[in-house]
Amino acid sequence: MQVSEAWLRELVNPTIDTAALVAQLTMAGLEVDALQAVAAEFSGVVIAEVLSTVQHPNADKLRVCQVNVGQDQPLQIVCGAANVRPGLKVPAALIGAVLPGDFKIKESKLRGELSYGMLCSEKELGLASTSDGLMELAADAPVGVNIREYLQLDDNVIELGLTPNRADCLSVEGVAREVAVLNQLPFQALPVESAVVEHQDTLAIQIEDTGACPVYLGRLIKDINPAAQTPLWMQERLRRSGIRSLSPVVDVTNYVLLELGQPLHAFDADKLAAPLVVRRSRAEEPLTLLNDQTIALDGAALVIADQHQALALAGVMGGKSSAVSSATQNIFLECAFFTPLAIAGKARGFGLHTDSSHRFERGVDFTLQHRAIERATQLIVAIVGGRIGPVVSAGNTADLPQRLPVSLRRSQIGKVLGISPSDSYVNALFQALGMQVTDTQDGWQITPPGFRFDISIEADLLEEIGRIYGYNNLPSSSLWMRSALAKAPESVLAISRLQDCLVDRAYQEAITYSFVDEQIQKLIAPNDEFIRISNPISSELAIMRTTLWCGLLNAALYNVNRQQFRVRLFETGLRFYRDAEGIQQRKMLAGLALGNANPEQWAQASRPVDFFDVKADVEALLALSGQTVRFEVGQHPALHPGQTAQIVNAEAEVIGLVGMLHPILEKQLGFDTPVFLFELKQEAVLDRVVPKFAPLSRFPSVRRDIALLVDEAVPASAIVEGITACQEAAIREVQIFDVYRGQGVPEGLKSIALSLVLQDFSQTLTETEIDTLFRRVLDTLAAKHNAKLRE
Repeated sequence: MQVSEAWLRELVNPTIDTAALVAQLTMAGLEVDALQAVAAEFSGVVIAEVLSTVQHPNADKLRVCQVNVGQDQPLQIVCGAANVRPGLKVPAALIGAVLPGDFKIKESKLRGELSYGMLCSEKELGLASTSDGLMELAADAPVGVNIREYLQLDDNVIELGLTPNRADCLSVEGVAREVAVLNQLPFQALPVESAVVEHQDTLAIQIEDTGACPVYLGRLIKDINPAAQTPLWMQERLRRSGIRSLSPVVDVTNYVLLELGQPLHAFDADKLAAPLVVRRSRAEEPLTLLNDQTIALDGAALVIADQHQALALAGVMGGKSSAVSSATQNIFLECAFFTPLAIAGKARGFGLHTDSSHRFERGVDFTLQHRAIERATQLIVAIVGGRIGPVVSAGNTADLPQRLPVSLRRSQIGKVLGISPSDSYVNALFQALGMQVTDTQDGWQITPPGFRFDISIEADLLEEIGRIYGYNNLPSSSLWMRSALAKAPESVLAISRLQDCLVDRAYQEAITYSFVDEQIQKLIAPNDEFIRISNPISSELAIMRTTLWCGLLNAALYNVNRQQFRVRLFETGLRFYRDAEGIQQRKMLAGLALGNANPEQWAQASRPVDFFDVKADVEALLALSGQTVRFEVGQHPALHPGQTAQIVNAEAEVIGLVGMLHPILEKQLGFDTPVFLFELKQEAVLDRVVPKFAPLSRFPSVRRDIALLVDEAVPASAIVEGITACQEAAIREVQIFDVYRGQGVPEGLKSIALSLVLQDFSQTLTETEIDTLFRRVLDTLAAKHNAKLRE
């Protein structure tokens, strides 16, 4: 929201300078994002009138002008602008003037003719980036007056970064009300009188959905002057508010939007087939908007239509077919209230964002429509003339938003804010904010006005007192509180410990959006049922992720495209899915690795990261919890079928996946190197096995190595599990130290070499006992896995 300081001070003018005003607004919650002068520095420019022009004798494109600048004698000024003509009022830079860019005006000769100044365009005065000719001023502009004074160029534009809850300040009047309250000044809303009706013609209005449009007003204004021009003062105020002047009628609707905060729209009445209808659009119904964009309506959007077609996207933008043009003589002026829920997201759904939708989405004062249409009528007739018709209305007041009283307890002010303002101060404050105040035994009942959609609970009222009183004026005190230390059971591992572990292993933490692009979601997890967002910020953030890999792959690609060829990323976050009980979310831990296994160095040859590097990182995480897990052959649409493992815990629950990105998907996403991924359920990894002390044996341990021949399909972990399942108390440790395929081993088999550490608590084991134990183990493995002792 851009506000002209001069315009603001016309409504309320506190005795503080610009810097203090900006600081005051920011501290009151209306943060000022920027402050800039409305015009560049220049001096010595006055209003001039061109008295006569003659062709330059030595230049076809130049004219020698006699110009009245308010001095005793006219000045001769040579000008090359195409629009210079007798009777024109323009800015003239006199001898000694300094224009933007430190350009000094001196007496000069142009092709042999003396020139005692320069006639100026908007560009030369720094008021526009481009211009087609001289800046034309109003016919009644006073000759000789300084142009800065005439156009009020000693002004500043205050750019407010308003939060969505402060829609009441999306107007000059709304900001003025705040300034008045902050400075304890009286504020009087702009008085608007009802126009005198000059004809009785109307257009009928019908509303099919009063829940979305409780109020719709319209007025027919006939016989306007299509050749009229928008006054310069209005053009300037629009420009300083970031709006380009288009035509008088359109400029008036934009001006009232800025002044009062109420969007309006004007139709060319001769292009309408009455009655007008406020209705829901039909599916695929076409509408060409004022910006020449043709949209196919979705069947849910609210539109203004006549008997033939949709004319406007309600609360967003008008249609081209009924737009006011330079030939328009009769207009139908509309002013409506659309509920925020009816408009929210509709503009974004069609790739639009307008000043009207910005306000209606946040909430427009539902008591403002009659005042706004009368103000617009007043300005339109003053500029383009016309005969005024009566205001016609439709709607249902029962569907208007309700403003319920909110209780404010006197005791809560001191408890929350630390101050004890007088009752008269509180009454005056809320009355100045436009609220109705009723005294109660323990405080007040306060009813917010129609323009305050953000007041609904007691905390909102306390916030109003705090920000008007001044947050920097509130007393400071030390907080004192009793708190119980949270339990930190040993059986639960802190997520920070896992994060530290990954950081120690050269990973960096990433934080990505929970919203992802539908295309990448379908590529990575085509079988997952995802949740679509009904009101997405953009098409790239349209659905909820079912895996953290979506964001990590995007982040990795972003880094690779910026010449980062060794990437290690991890993320802790939520995945979202739907089951029989509805929408669910689960905490996950995911990681990604690509590039070289180690940083480049002189002592070790570079090699790319592989499956077992990432598997080792996952095992390091799992080792922190002390859980017993196994890696089994797994499958996932996004992973290479030959390099994918699922991680299974002791309860036979699959707690995660690790593998290489599928080569086809790797190319589709734009990677040129293998990418390895893992993802784990947080709750499964954080479930820690608490270490327990076991007494040490006083007897020596014995190590025995064996080599077994097993089928290629038997995983090595199955052999270890088979030995553990024998429940031999003397077996203290089992370790695989070699896997061999080749000469001496039959095709289809592999040799697995294991070391077993044996130790008894009651005696030293004899060879006979060890051999007997080994035979039991071998018999078990032979029965389970057809394992044979390698000769």
